[in-house]
Amino acid sequence: MRAPDKTRRLAAVTNITLSLAVLASCASSAEQRDPVAVAAPVVPATPAPAREIRITGVVEAVRSTRVAVPGLTGQNNRLTLTRLIANGSRVEVGDSVAEFDPFEQIDALRAARAKADDLDHQAQQKMAQNRTESEKRRSDLRQAEADLSKALLEVSKAEILAEIAKQQNQIRAETARARVESLKISQAHRDQAAEAALKILELQRDRQRVAMERAQDNINVMQVKAPIAGIVAHAVLYRSGSMTHAQEGDQMYRGNGLVSIFDPAEMLVRCLVGEPDQVSLEAGAKVKIYMDAYPDLELHGHFESASPIATTALGSSVKTFTALFRIDESDPRLLPDLSAAVVIEGKKK
Repeated sequence: MRAPDKTRRLAAVTNITLSLAVLASCASSAEQRDPVAVAAPVVPATPAPAREIRITGVVEAVRSTRVAVPGLTGQNNRLTLTRLIANGSRVEVGDSVAEFDPFEQIDALRAARAKADDLDHQAQQKMAQNRTESEKRRSDLRQAEADLSKALLEVSKAEILAEIAKQQNQIRAETARARVESLKISQAHRDQAAEAALKILELQRDRQRVAMERAQDNINVMQVKAPIAGIVAHAVLYRSGSMTHAQEGDQMYRGNGLVSIFDPAEMLVRCLVGEPDQVSLEAGAKVKIYMDAYPDLELHGHFESASPIATTALGSSVKTFTALFRIDESDPRLLPDLSAAVVIEGKKK
């Protein structure tokens, strides 16, 4: 039984040896036929992509101003719009932007001018009357002084006159002296009263002249002028439950917005940037700006400035701050209040 087992084991070892020899020969022939096939492929290293930061904001003009309904001096603050410049018009400094109905102010100006002229005539008449009355009082005083001198002269003749005559002369002298003193006192008071009456008329006249100036100033401010050069954009008003623009014939009140004027030559984008992204905001960093309203519009710009104060929203742990990006290019489609996206190319990792 042992001889056949030993024979089988030798046969199995022989078969394994032959199999290994066949495999080795096949591998050697494959290497001779295609030596490249067994070489490991070399994959070139790709650089890490640049990190981009995309933030949203609103387009603003560097130079812009808001033109509102002017405030008038007086109690009437309701104005009727009679002319408004067309939306999108270009204006220069001093050009007329809007006009309001000046009828009430013109009427007030005419009434104040008529009252001022009448009071001026009354003041001149009162001045002449005061001069006449003052001269008359001076004349009366001089006459009283002359009577006093005459009475004193008669008193000096007392030695040659009878007793009754001396007493009469004494009484006349006392009366003349009292009259002179009375005229001196009354003349001063009457001069003050005359000056006060004249002053009242002059003050009333000056008040009407001030009313004239106010009415004229109100007429002037009813013609609204452009304070800067630029493009006009109509302001939005809330009226009767809807948003609308001002129209000719509307009744408007002080402070209501009319138009906004902006200079399209210099525009910027105001954004809220998260505090983790502040490392990408370097001085003069280049950015690309896209308009949501015009997807095909791509503009270039740079980082302008950032607010030193960061704030956080309720329930959020990330703080944000305001950053300004200047747009280096111009485009006629670029308008304020458009939503924009700013793409900042960060540093490569």
